[in-house]
Amino acid sequence: MAPNVSDSVVADTGSNTEAVLPTANTVPSAVWQRKGRPQDTVNDPNNNETSQSANISSSSSSNHCDQGTAHPAPFRARIRWPDFFAQLFVHVGFLVGLYYLVTFRARFYTYLWTIGLVWATGIGITAGAHRLWSHKSYKARWPLRLLLMFLFTMCGQRDAYTWAHDHRVHHKYSETDADPHNAKRGFFFAHVGWVFLTPHPEVVAKRKIIDMSDLEADPIVMLQRRFYVPLFALLVIGLPVLVPWYCWNEQLAVAFWVCFTLRFTTTLNIAFFVNSVAHMFGNKPYDKSISPVENMAVAIAAMGEGWHNYHHVFPWDYKTSELGSYVFNVTTGFIDCFARLGWAYDRKSVPPEVVARRAAKCGDGTRFLTDEYAHQDAVWGYGDRDIPKEDEDAIVRTQC
Repeated sequence: MAPNVSDSVVADTGSNTEAVLPTANTVPSAVWQRKGRPQDTVNDPNNNETSQSANISSSSSSNHCDQGTAHPAPFRARIRWPDFFAQLFVHVGFLVGLYYLVTFRARFYTYLWTIGLVWATGIGITAGAHRLWSHKSYKARWPLRLLLMFLFTMCGQRDAYTWAHDHRVHHKYSETDADPHNAKRGFFFAHVGWVFLTPHPEVVAKRKIIDMSDLEADPIVMLQRRFYVPLFALLVIGLPVLVPWYCWNEQLAVAFWVCFTLRFTTTLNIAFFVNSVAHMFGNKPYDKSISPVENMAVAIAAMGEGWHNYHHVFPWDYKTSELGSYVFNVTTGFIDCFARLGWAYDRKSVPPEVVARRAAKCGDGTRFLTDEYAHQDAVWGYGDRDIPKEDEDAIVRTQC
């Protein structure tokens, strides 16, 4: 650690003299001479009064400067060991479960059950915790909210209140120290490191000011939060493992490693890909100044959550994308299906002209490159009917 400027003043009581290292306020002898003051007035060891006055002035000035240059110690994240070992356990368990699958130790119905769980619990995240509870992009009647809460609880990614809380902070303060999984801290941190490292103080501070009153008024959300631990044991571990064991005589060990650890870790990492891959690798058609990107691979795996550049620009759109195809956005199809039943309503979206205006102003130029509207604003030359009227008037005024 570098010494303070005030540490430059050293007293030697034995010799009754003081040594002063140069400071910002020390005046060079040549300057004193130019002002008509004798140099030896400062350097004369016999002139104690002048020497002590200069030293006191220098020391006082240095202390004053120190008050403005003090900086807090840089933040250093610490490992939360219980969370670290939990992640280590489920990821090692994923490999064990994968071994049972690739060696065909698991029964055929266990394969189907696991795939079905990954898809269903993923809907609990995308349509429930994300689009409904985090962003309020649509409204759901209590039967649908109850179904989504059941599916979300089975995925095991904390309670819905906490999940939505951190996600709102992530959007509000994206790519800053207050972002819980700030992508600027690297791929590993954004993907999984944030789960077992202590949060930045800014994250803790901003969590306190995000409005969560809507979820606090939702009895389904608050009930799940209150009983999350027993619900985790029952729905994340118990039900997925016991159904194969009881219904088609799957080995209990196989059911545990495949239907719990492998399934749990698969869903977890797909969600993590949105925080890491979808913030780093892809195009930025709507805003090139932010890190979220459009990534088709993540969109397919996460059932429509990979169109992330659009989503960060328009987080209230229930589709989380401009695309209308359900193939690349299964969650939108799920919500639309329940809208026909009357269980989902007040679906919010962005008018096409607003999207086009934002893309033209802030995007990287990759919007709809292969679409029929890719170059709808381009013209081939004078006489093209797509030239705006104001441009035609300007051309007429300037031609000679």
